[in-house]
Amino acid sequence: MMLRSLIFFSLTGWAAFGATLSGTVTLRDSHVDAVSRKKDFSGVVVYAQPVGATPALSSGHATMLQKGKTFIPHILPVTEGTTVDFPNADPIFHNAFSSYNGQIFDIGLYPPGTSRSVRMTRTGVLRVFCNIHSAMSAVILVLNTPYYVKTAMNGAFDLNLPPGEYDLRVFHERATEQGLAGLARRVAVPDTGLRVPPITVSEAGFLVTPHKNKYGRDYPPSQDDQALYPGVRN
Repeated sequence: MMLRSLIFFSLTGWAAFGATLSGTVTLRDSHVDAVSRKKDFSGVVVYAQPVGATPALSSGHATMLQKGKTFIPHILPVTEGTTVDFPNADPIFHNAFSSYNGQIFDIGLYPPGTSRSVRMTRTGVLRVFCNIHSAMSAVILVLNTPYYVKTAMNGAFDLNLPPGEYDLRVFHERATEQGLAGLARRVAVPDTGLRVPPITVSEAGFLVTPHKNKYGRDYPPSQDDQALYPGVRN
């Protein structure tokens, strides 16, 4: 009886974890110091779309914190239907918005210690900014698959998923759409897992363009939070 229970546990445990799709991503042609000098290849999203199937998607919550005039995390992959919360942990006001690339939203101006939320109803790339602080930026990648992972600093990734056939894709914020499209590949993941050949993402051809505020106008030369909100520490 105990042997039968152990066999059942092993089989159900294997079914729960599935197989592992692993590999490494390398970034090249970068002008970013953290990449070119420190070899930081983190933050690349690797995701797998099942071929001929529509997987069930979670409709839970994810968090993009605003602290130190920074969106944390800078890259946030979620599934369609997820609600993203934007808590303000700074002692100043914030106004997160996205006016192009994917779902358009504007959660308005709100004070320290409060939070606003947006439900992601459309797949795509959302470039997120703050209408008060021009240096604040982030990316929300809304996917129609639950099988995704972000690379570690050394570019390594391990993606747990059921065995099967998948379209494997990557997303990097400083790569062109054409370059990323050329990296897509179809893979067959067996029960024993699969390690794919190294993936190299080029940042060549990507142009950084200054973004406008939510009204489509240029930001003021500087944002003095103390002047805008007297009594609030900057």
